[in-house]
Order: sequence, then C-alpha cells, then structure tokens
Amino acid sequence: MVKIENIENNNIEIPKELIVGKRRLSESEIEILRKNQNFNEDETWSNIYVEKAAGDFDPSLIKLNFFSGFIVIGKLRSIRLHYNDLLLTAGILRSQIRNVIIGDDCVIRNVGYFENYKIGDRVILSDISEISCTKHSKFGNGVLKENEPEENRIWIGVANENDGRAVLPFETMITADAYLWSHYRSDSTLLERFISITENNFSKKQDTIGFIGNDVVVKNSSIIKDAKICDSAYIKGAFKLKNITILSSEKEPSQIGEGVEMVNGILGYGSKVFYQAIAVRFVIGRNCQVKYGARLLNSVLGDNSTVSCCEILNNLIFPFHEQHHNSSFLIATTVMGQSNIAAGATIGSNHNSRSPDGEIFAKRGFWPGLCSDFKHNSRFASFVLVSKGSYQFELDIPYPFALVSPGNNGDMSVSIIPAWWFMYDMFAITRNKNKFLRRDKRLVKVQHIETDPLAPDTMQEIMAALERIIGLTAIYLQKTNNECLKGFSRKEQIFQKAKDYLHQNPNADFTLQDSVCQKKYGATIFKPVQAYTTYRKVVKYFATRTLSEYVQNKDSLQVALQENLFKEKKSRENIIIL
Repeated sequence: MVKIENIENNNIEIPKELIVGKRRLSESEIEILRKNQNFNEDETWSNIYVEKAAGDFDPSLIKLNFFSGFIVIGKLRSIRLHYNDLLLTAGILRSQIRNVIIGDDCVIRNVGYFENYKIGDRVILSDISEISCTKHSKFGNGVLKENEPEENRIWIGVANENDGRAVLPFETMITADAYLWSHYRSDSTLLERFISITENNFSKKQDTIGFIGNDVVVKNSSIIKDAKICDSAYIKGAFKLKNITILSSEKEPSQIGEGVEMVNGILGYGSKVFYQAIAVRFVIGRNCQVKYGARLLNSVLGDNSTVSCCEILNNLIFPFHEQHHNSSFLIATTVMGQSNIAAGATIGSNHNSRSPDGEIFAKRGFWPGLCSDFKHNSRFASFVLVSKGSYQFELDIPYPFALVSPGNNGDMSVSIIPAWWFMYDMFAITRNKNKFLRRDKRLVKVQHIETDPLAPDTMQEIMAALERIIGLTAIYLQKTNNECLKGFSRKEQIFQKAKDYLHQNPNADFTLQDSVCQKKYGATIFKPVQAYTTYRKVVKYFATRTLSEYVQNKDSLQVALQENLFKEKKSRENIIIL
C-alpha cells in the first residue's frame, strides 16, 4: 500500500562532516537554478551545499532537476568526462535527487529517482530508472541491523539443498572460509564464532547510506538498490542490482553488463557478469566471469572461474572452475576447483531417495564427460575423469587420476582404470598446471591456490589407493587359490604376499572387484598392476622432488636434516619447560 507523507521543507539537518569545505548557494546561483527549471522542496534552497572555492561550482550545469532532502555537491566545472566511446559534459540533468552527496566533476543524467547515496569523483550516472538505498541495507552481507528479526538475515545454502550447510556471506569471504563454515557442522562453538565474527565487522545502526566510488560508470540500467559500488566499476544495461557489494579498483575493475540481475551477494575484484546472467544469494571471487544466461543461485564461486550457459545451484566451488556449455542442475555440490564441466552434464539431477539433502563432493581436477549424469550422494577423488554415460547409482571413487566409465556389455558395475592420466595422458596433467598459472590474473592473492597435480593432498589419496589395490589383490588371490598364499593365513601375511605379488608380476593381467565404488553393483578395476606400479613411481618422484627443493639452498641433505632435527629438539624442550 502506498502511504502519504507530509512534506517538510524547513530545518533539514545535514551531518556536519559532510559539509566541511562547503557553503550554501548564493542568491544569484539560486536564480540561475530556477531559470534552468530546477525545482526544490525547500523553497529557500538552504538544503543544498556546494564548494566554497570560487570557480569550482558552475550552477549553469544543473538543469531540469527536482531536489529534496539534503544535497551536497562537490566541484562542478565545465569539463567533459570520457570513458570508451562515451563523452559527456559534467553536470546534473533531468534527475530527481534526494539526500545525496555528490563528489567532484560528476555526470548525472536522466536518473529517474536518486536517493540516499554518496558518490565519489568523476562518476558518470546516465539513463537509470532508480538508484536508492534503504537505511537498513547490508550490501549483501549476512548481518542484521537493530531491531531486525532473524528471518531477515541472508544465508547462502551451499553444498546442500536443505540448507544444512548454509553460511553467511561477508565482503572478504573466500572459498576456504565457506568450506570451514559448511563442512565442520558438528562444532557448534565454531559455528557460533563464525556468526559473531561476521556480525562484528559491520555496524548495526540503521543509518546506512549507499556508496559509489571514484571513476564509476553506470549507464542504461533499470534498478540499483542497496548497492555498494567500489572504484572504477563499469555497469551498462543492468536490469536489477539489489543488496550487493561490487568490489572493484583501478587496477582490478569489475564489470556488469546487459540484462544482468544480481540480488543478495558479493562480486569480487576484477570480475565480469554480463549477457542476461542471474546471481541470487552468492559470493563470486576475484577474476571470475559469469555470462551468457548463467544462473548462479545459493552458491560460492572461487577465484579465476568462468561459468556460462548453465545453472549452478547450492554449490561451493573452489578456484579455477570452468563450465562453458549448457549443463543443468549442478546441485548440492562441493567442487574443490580446477574442474571442467562438459556440455550436457546433469550432475545430481535426480535423487535415488526421497531425501532432499543429497550432496556430491568432488576433489580438485573433477572432469565429467559430455552428457554424463550422476546421482546424490557421490564422491570423487582428485583428477577423476568420468566418461560419457548415465550413472544410475551413487558413486564413491577413491582412486585419484582415474578414468571412470559405464560397464561393458550390459554390466551394471562401472569400470575404473586407476592412474589413467599418468599412463595415457601425462601431457594434459602438465598442461593444466601451466594453464592455471597463466590464467591467474589476481593482483591481490588472498587465497593460495595449489595448481600442482602432485601435492600433499593428491599424494595422500595415492597412498590410500595403493593400500586399497593391495587389499583388493589379496581378496582376488584368495578367491583364485593362488599358490603364493600357501602356508599363510594371517591377515597381515596375506596383505604382504599380495604386495609382493604386485611387485613380482608386473605384466599380470587380471581385474579386481571394488564393491564400494558404486552402490549396489560395485566397480571393476582394470589394469590394477600397472596402476599400482604407476602410483608408486609418482610417489617416489614427488618425494625426490620435495627433498630436492628442500635442500636446494643447503650445502647438503645431511646439513638440512640436522638443522630440522635441531629445531624439533628445541621445540620439544620448550614444550617440556612450559
């Protein structure tokens, strides 16, 4: 319902800090403004303050406007602002302005309604239906103002459709923050501290004023409400920007383009969103692109990621995620980055139960093939390549660098070749590492991103996979009554003999059955001996390389180890003393 409010022209209070170096209009300036068909709710024009210095305020540059509330205007001189192909003379034209602080040498043209904002210097605002800010705006952060109910708080339901892992967005959030918050739910004290830390970074007073930084250009847009727009941002043709923060700087400018709708979220430095993209309840990292009709809902997108033509719902996605084609319902997923979603993939599109809170967890390097689809709940080790197919049952793939494909000849079990990347496409692994490093355009690297496929996380997975292959080989040898097990019955003896068998028979050709890899039907492990040998080579290489890097600035390995042992000894002594 539209409410009626009485107009009060007298005794308008302007915060004193806003009028330092400013003065009221002179009679001659008021006369010029009236002749230029400007109107003011305050008939005395005492609500407008301008620059004190002579020659820094030209009233002839203000035409056909309606003013109300308090207005503070910085330097306004007869100069032109040039941005790309846009060339406009500084001034205020055909706009309705209320409670606005304007910086130096700005252009405000055809702004239908402009209220409760502070804008910086050299700002261009042209052909905009509405720019306004409520007193209780949070600019996309998950906080509450005084006397607001809890239901007003904005949560992002990452990784779980049922909001079981929801996090509160804040301006400096990175994917590591969201991961800790969303995946350690059993620690109630930790969760409470996350909320209090978020709350303590923002004022609770209902006195918020909108902000537009220096050198910002906004043109041909519809609605900008409760937005914080930082320096050098460029916005053209946006449909709706509401309750958001657009982080931007001169060296890392952000852009928002035609038809974009963004509500309740944070856009990172140097990021670009255009061509009818939609983002609701989101955090987008640095140097990201969201374009071509992409829908990003209830999700956190890591640095250096590009998504287009797709739908992303309830996701926590780490840096270097690529999703360029039509793929839908990447739902309730944690993807650890360096991933590539192929065209037609429908990850988590259907459930195998009536539960609404299924999840998919994929470690870095996840690469599903064309038109592949998976079901909740599923897990994937690092750098798993999933070939084209419809996977009807939940998957749990513990083998890193593996190829997963549907079963052959109607077999309902899936087929897995562990260590496939190292055996058949080592070039791609090396290329991806270098590619990611080249694409990292962040000037400020808040979050360290490990792009090396051979790192502690993948080495731990490889070690676990080696143990698993040995264990499955032991079961195979027992079932086939292999002679190498004669005289041995204890579990540890059989395990050792299976390990010896893998070493002594490098050309053995057999398959293993792993019941864990797929619900109900399990998986067939192909080339287990070759995979075992390859995994061991990778671990040895990683160990040798790590030692080499560690001692490269030392005289010898022995000196390095002695220094390290001395530090450990001193540390233990200090612990004992304490």
